[in-house]
Amino acid sequence: MNKQKIINRVSFVGIAGNIVLCAFKFLAGIIGHSGAMVSDAVHSLSDVLATFIAWLGVRLSVKAADKHHPYGHERFECLASLALGSILMATGVIIGYNGILKITGGHYEELAVPGRIALAAAVLSIIVKEAMFWYTRHYAKILDSSAFMADAWHHRSDAFSSIGSLIGIGGAMLGFPVLDPAASVGIAACILKVAFDIMRDAVDKMLDTAIDEKKENEIRAFIAGQDGVLGVDMLHTRQFGNKIYIDVEISCDGSLSLSAAHEIAERVHEEVEKEYSNTKHIMVHVNPAG
Repeated sequence: MNKQKIINRVSFVGIAGNIVLCAFKFLAGIIGHSGAMVSDAVHSLSDVLATFIAWLGVRLSVKAADKHHPYGHERFECLASLALGSILMATGVIIGYNGILKITGGHYEELAVPGRIALAAAVLSIIVKEAMFWYTRHYAKILDSSAFMADAWHHRSDAFSSIGSLIGIGGAMLGFPVLDPAASVGIAACILKVAFDIMRDAVDKMLDTAIDEKKENEIRAFIAGQDGVLGVDMLHTRQFGNKIYIDVEISCDGSLSLSAAHEIAERVHEEVEKEYSNTKHIMVHVNPAG
């Protein structure tokens, strides 16, 4: 299956699944008198928009380089991830605020006790959203897509929020009605944590942050092991969306001809791009050893 078909299929599953689940949870929250389940439904509604944004970001990021964008369009994924994080952040703030109002308002005896349908909706949501997390995560790895990976964690944050709903609804049914709004606050905390992580990752990639030190050392050792390379004098990396740029200075025998030194540099260039498929480009500079 080609990349475009995978992108469309993953997006369709995410959007269709969230619409159906959102409608069911919202009705279950209203009928079952559960504020936690209504909050959970709102979270699922945000997932619909989030998946659409992820789909749009990935679609735009795979466009080939052109005259006005000679380095490609990979950073559209970063923009999509920032949008996803913003949606999650806003959702978490709203849900948490409403939950805190109910808790601080007192009069817990006046809070409605949730019905069994709300409990059933929470269990169903946990199962479905966890399945959607693993499904989206699987294809995010195949596509090497940060936007779809962010969307996958969006699904898992929904599963976590449904666990909170399950605890809150169950506790309220056992005679502790304050646990239902308390669950909403717990849900909000989980959502805000995921939102922060997604946005931080997107910002790091937009600021040309270096890849992690372990991976950088691995690349350094790989280059140093190439025929004709006597040492690696300098290695810089930077993230570009889900791709990386590499600038490296290698040492070669100073008595080599320009053609021979160029051949070594070309070999390093080709081998690195072959070994590390997410390399956008590598620039190799040759220094005379010693």
